[in-house]
Amino acid sequence: MSLEEKLAAIRAGGAKRIPEDKRAIMGRATQELRDSGILDRVIKVGDTLPPFALQNADGVEVSSAGLLAQGAVVLTVFRGHW
Repeated sequence: MSLEEKLAAIRAGGAKRIPEDKRAIMGRATQELRDSGILDRVIKVGDTLPPFALQNADGVEVSSAGLLAQGAVVLTVFRGHW
């Protein structure tokens, strides 16, 4: 399964789990961000991210350098749970 197929499956799953009123709020907030011009200032596909370290779901710090040593990295941010 390709990354695009996996992301499509995640989006479809979210559409089933997230209540409609919450999805509407998220949709409006996303559109407001797009309208603000923020996409002109974000890191683009292929750009190099600066080194970073974040805590994983278990509270363990994980560094970008450590992850990149294992292969390609996809970073995603969860805004909450439903």
